[in-house]
Formats: sequence, structure tokens, C-alpha cells
Amino acid sequence: MAIILKKFDPCAGPIMPFDCRVGLLNDFLLEEDANIPNARHHALELLAETYVFEDDASGKTVAYFSLLNDKVDRDLSDKTVWNRLSREIPNAKRRRSYPAVKIGRLAVDKDYEGQSFGRISINYIKQTLLENRVSGCRFVTVDALKDAVGFYQKNGFQILASPNDGDETVLMFFDLKKMKG
Repeated sequence: MAIILKKFDPCAGPIMPFDCRVGLLNDFLLEEDANIPNARHHALELLAETYVFEDDASGKTVAYFSLLNDKVDRDLSDKTVWNRLSREIPNAKRRRSYPAVKIGRLAVDKDYEGQSFGRISINYIKQTLLENRVSGCRFVTVDALKDAVGFYQKNGFQILASPNDGDETVLMFFDLKKMKG
């Protein structure tokens, strides 16, 4: 199995087949209509960058993730979590918000579930942000679907704000500084 990671090209031909069993995540990658928010639209409008793992042997997209800029904001965080998070920042550098990169989407094709591609994607994101420091970025954030919260917690993410009753997602964060030792 020869799996390669490449940056999504909005001007390239069609994407290899992909199905993660979640229509919203499938549509983001596969939809081509320029009027519908999707990976092509986000790339062309400079809103997010998407990366895909492709398996040339099977001709399928294995997994993908999208990244965009974000911030960890005091007003959007649970007070206790914010206080704990702020204690990690030196007093002179404390602010009302801190720079972050958001995982906008992350999905693995159903045929590749259980093969660690989700974890591999998360680790790649963390390591790349630490090694290729083009701008300041202390945190990685994600609006995790409720059934994915456990996955993100296993990968070191913490809940930043408790969801309200009708929320479909949970705001979570990972502190990249913890990886620097």
C-alpha cells in the first residue's frame, strides 16, 4: 500500500472516491459546485487548506483534513479551563486570546477505519505546526462532532467550552507547547 499525503489542488481533476459515512464530511471534499462551501471554495477563497491521503494502489482517498486560522478566546472558553490554560502563559504575555490553527474537517474513509489514519493526521498537524513555524501558533483547536470527542481526547485535546444542549459540536484545544518539553 503506497499512501501519499498531498495538498488539495482546487484546480485539479476529480478527487479519488471517498466515503466516511458522514454526508457533511463527504460533501466538503467531493462537492464541486463553487456556490456551496466545500474544499474547493475554501481553497480558492483562501479560507482553509485541505490535505488528502491517497492510496494509489486502490485509487481511493484514505483520509483528509482541512486547516484554518483560529484563536483561543477567553470569552468563548469555560472560566476554569481558561484560568488553567492561562497559568501556562507567562504573566507578561497573557492576553484575551491566543493564536491557534483550527482543524476544520478531519475524516477517514470507512475502508481505512481502525488503521490509525486519524491519529496519523493529528500527529502530522501537530508536528508540522511546531517544525514549520511560519507564524505564532500556540494551540490547535477543533469543533469536534460529539461522537468524535473521545478520539480527540485520546489525542491530547481538552474541552475548552462545554457545549449547550442543542450544539452538534464541542470546542476543544491542544497546547502545542506541551510537545516542546
